Amino acid sequence: MTTVATSLRGLCGGAVHLPGDPGYDTARTPWNLTADQRPAAVAYPADADEVASVVRAAARAGLRVAAQGTGHNPGPLGPLDDVVLLRTPAMTGVTVAGRTARAEAGALWVDVVELAAPHGLAALHGSSPDLGVVGYSLGGGVGWYARTHGLQANALTAVELVTAGGTLLRADATREPDLFWALRGGGGNFGVVTAVEFDLFPIVSVYAGLLAWDWRAAPRVLPAWLAWAATAPDAATTALRLLRVPPLRHVPPALRGRRLLVVDGAVLGPAGPDLVAPLRALRPEVDTFAELPPAALPRLHLDPEGPTPVVSRSALLGDLPAAAADALLAAAGPDSGTSLAVPVELRQLGGALARPAAGGGALPVLDGAFALSSAGIAATPELAAGAAADAGRVVAALAPWATGSRYLNLTAERVAAEAAFPPATVRRLRAIRAAVDPGGLFVANHPL
Repeated sequence: MTTVATSLRGLCGGAVHLPGDPGYDTARTPWNLTADQRPAAVAYPADADEVASVVRAAARAGLRVAAQGTGHNPGPLGPLDDVVLLRTPAMTGVTVAGRTARAEAGALWVDVVELAAPHGLAALHGSSPDLGVVGYSLGGGVGWYARTHGLQANALTAVELVTAGGTLLRADATREPDLFWALRGGGGNFGVVTAVEFDLFPIVSVYAGLLAWDWRAAPRVLPAWLAWAATAPDAATTALRLLRVPPLRHVPPALRGRRLLVVDGAVLGPAGPDLVAPLRALRPEVDTFAELPPAALPRLHLDPEGPTPVVSRSALLGDLPAAAADALLAAAGPDSGTSLAVPVELRQLGGALARPAAGGGALPVLDGAFALSSAGIAATPELAAGAAADAGRVVAALAPWATGSRYLNLTAERVAAEAAFPPATVRRLRAIRAAVDPGGLFVANHPL
């Protein structure tokens, strides 16, 4: 550790934390509190030049480097004993020029959305306001406009990164096109991304909101929503959840502390009320669907804000017949005895997500009709083990309808690259990784 201290202490204006330092425990803690990260050092660069300095110093010290913006999904990183964890909350710059945004490595989606909205523009953001732009984008990115506009990864127009040699590089469709392809869906395996540029879309209003029922209505509402989703146009992107709503201030009073079935989502274009009408006919207790500005959507999903201990499991599913609905209710419905806070979340896929993006990256499509996740809040190791077991049972119950592919942004455990990409894509990604990082300096959530 003496070598590490000597080579890293003076970097980043002194914003480097080593084991035993007073600030080390705070610095190493990710958003998802279930991950007990213990890196060799934690560095907080203020800009791309400081990122490059950390990368060069880590390489000289024989250490590896892992970049982490917020740490929403840190589990797949694995042990970090010989790793410098590079945290980027100081790099939060966001700019909008024309229909393009540029976001630095520590920028959050809420910052992008709020800056783009006055220009009549919207981004393909995630469902949590404190989700980082870069990690979400590199892994795919399924948001409220996904069935219309596709994955956020394929909205990227340029990526700025620090290479294994400690140099700054820009990759786009004409400069470093192979690397640019790999970065769009291939994750953080190729360098430390310091900024991304991406397309914005002309959206000034969206018909969005949520419908809520007591969760004992699930046997009636779940099959109806599945039938509705099967024929919904690409303009609609929705999700269905069975959940225990936390008693938090940002949650509507009528929902706090209850077990509910919630359908939320967004519809682009003028047909919103007509499209939502069949769901309204199911007599929800709460109905907030209305014309909203895009700036309202980052908090639509009522995801927890701030560090939270979450355990989850996920799968991509094909079309779900009546038997699948029955299996899901048996595993996670009102009579299942589940301990999970969100035993079921089904995100509607298809539409543009199923059509290969022109000139797209390593993840041109998502294979499936729905993305399933099952999650629990786990404040102790014992609760985490129980939540993992319960979530695993939910995913196993839907296994007959799984596509066999995985979406890495929703995958909280380490899986092989072959689980997420076709064989030819895996071979190409590994060849590019070998060319840009032959020594394996960089550690990514889902390594190749």
